[in-house]
Amino acid sequence: MLNEALRLIRTYHDLTQSQLCNELGISNSYLSEIEAGKKTPSLDLLGKYGHRFNLPVSSLLFFSESLDENKKTDRLRVGVAKKVLSLLQWVDSKR
Repeated sequence: MLNEALRLIRTYHDLTQSQLCNELGISNSYLSEIEAGKKTPSLDLLGKYGHRFNLPVSSLLFFSESLDENKKTDRLRVGVAKKVLSLLQWVDSKR
């Protein structure tokens, strides 16, 4: 979920991968792999995202998938995160 949230944040702000890579100081291939879910961003990179988009890192970590889905609170958090992603995807599709 984190990879999709990062992609949607970027597209919501009308940035290409290349533009964001230049701002964050990372390679296009690295960002592409993160957004595809092939790599996990470091906390340092999430901090850069947070700074760039004026978001707390904790908000980005909300979409982290490493949860124990057997706990009721974690199941609820995953459900809410999926709903938020669905809303962001809907907004992205309307652009």
